[in-house]
Amino acid sequence: MKFLDLAKIYIKAGDGGDGCVGFRREKFIEFGGPDGGDGGNGGDVVIQCVDNLNTLIDYRYQQHFKAERGINGMGKNRAGANGSDCIVKVPPGTVVLAEDQETVLAEMTEVGQRFVVAHGGNGGFGNAHFKSATNQAPRHANPGLKGDEMTIWLRLKLIADAGLVGLPNAGKSTFLAAVSAAKPKIADYPFTTLHPNLGVVRAGDRDFVLADIPGLIEGAHEGAGLGTRFLGHVERTQVLLHLVDATQEDVGGAYRTVRRELKAYGGELAKKKEIVALSKIDAVDAETLTTRLAELQKAARKKPLALSGVSGAGVKEALFALTREIGRAKADEAETLEGTPKPWRP
Repeated sequence: MKFLDLAKIYIKAGDGGDGCVGFRREKFIEFGGPDGGDGGNGGDVVIQCVDNLNTLIDYRYQQHFKAERGINGMGKNRAGANGSDCIVKVPPGTVVLAEDQETVLAEMTEVGQRFVVAHGGNGGFGNAHFKSATNQAPRHANPGLKGDEMTIWLRLKLIADAGLVGLPNAGKSTFLAAVSAAKPKIADYPFTTLHPNLGVVRAGDRDFVLADIPGLIEGAHEGAGLGTRFLGHVERTQVLLHLVDATQEDVGGAYRTVRRELKAYGGELAKKKEIVALSKIDAVDAETLTTRLAELQKAARKKPLALSGVSGAGVKEALFALTREIGRAKADEAETLEGTPKPWRP
C-alpha cells in the first residue's frame, strides 16, 4: 500500500427537499384544505475515524464526496425522507483543515470519533404548515435550503510514542528494523527512506510504537532535501531518539543541524524530551569512538548513548531509556488531566 499523508477533497452536503403545495380533494368528503407535506433534510458529510487505515491513498483516486438530497414533500401531508449521510473514513491521527491549510476544523485521534464537517440543508415547509384561521388556503411552500459545500484538506500525523530523527544515513531505518518487525528500505545512500515507517517495539514487558521519518538536512525548513513535511509525524510523540552517525567527521555539527531544523519547524518539537545516541559504533575504532562521544556530549550538553543497529550493541539500553521517558510523559499527562477541574453540572 502506498503512503499518502496529505489529500485535498471537495465535499457537498445534501440540499433540503422542497415543500409541497397540495390540497385535499376527495369525493364525498366535505372538508378539504391544504395537505402539502414538508421536504426532507439533506444528508450531512461526516468525517469518521476508523481502524485498520494508516494512509490517505484512497483520496488520491476519489476527491468528490456528496451527501444525498432530501426528498420533496408530497400531498396527503406526506413528508419527504431525509437524505443519507456521506461518511468519509480516515485513519487515527488525521487533522481536518480548511482550504487555507491553517484553520484546524477537527483532530481525529480515537477510533470511532465522528465530526460533522458539512451540514445538510433543512427541508422546506409544505403549504399545510402555513394554514391558519385567516389563511385557510395557502398556495405557497418553502424551497429546501442548500447544504454546505467546501474544499478541505486531510493531513495525517501518525500516532506514535517515540520518533527517530537525524540526518540521512544516520542509521534510523536500521535501528527500526533491528528492534521491530518493520521492514524499511535500507541502503548506503541518502534519502533511502521516502515516507515514514512505523514499528511496534517491545522492551521488557512494555510495548510502544516507534516512528522513523525521512532524514533532515540543513535548510530543510526552506524546502531543501525532502523538507520538513514529514516532521508532522513526530509531533504527537512523547520522546525523540536523535541518532548521529559515528562515521561523520563533525558529529557535533550534525547534531546542531538537526536541532536547528526542529526549532525552525515549530510545533514544540524542540521542547520534546530528547535522547541522543551515537549510531554505527561498530564502524569506528575505540579511540575514534571515545573522541566522537566526547564531541557529541559537548554539543548536546548531555551524555549520549552508543549503539549499533547491525551488531545490536547498546540497542537494549536505548529501548529501555525510551520506555522510561514514555512512561514518565504518560504519568505527567495523567496527573495533569486529574488536576484539571471538571465542568460544573447542575
